[in-house]
Amino acid sequence: MRFLKKTLKRHGKADAIVTDGLRSYPAAMRELGNEGRREAGRHLNNRVENSHLPLRRKERVMQRFRRMKTLQKFASVHASVHNHFAQERHLVSREVYKRRRSAAFAEWQNLMA
Repeated sequence: MRFLKKTLKRHGKADAIVTDGLRSYPAAMRELGNEGRREAGRHLNNRVENSHLPLRRKERVMQRFRRMKTLQKFASVHASVHNHFAQERHLVSREVYKRRRSAAFAEWQNLMA
């Protein structure tokens, strides 16, 4: 109820409000007078669910770690390594990509030595 009130206050009345099948939504919508605007269906909520994918990916990675400190150590190292080696392969030719990749690997070898 609180969430719906806050959302409607912030964004105004909507033509349609897409929710999942949670049983508390119809009661809240009735109380707010938006029962006719509620749409619930199996695939209607895909846009909302897909917006959470990056978050879900991070959650999945976090499940592998027992402690937050370990995750933070891994994430800090992974970020620097990923940024170093992640090159936009689809935007450059094969020769340029191979040249950049070998330069990054040589620099990485210098850092590790």
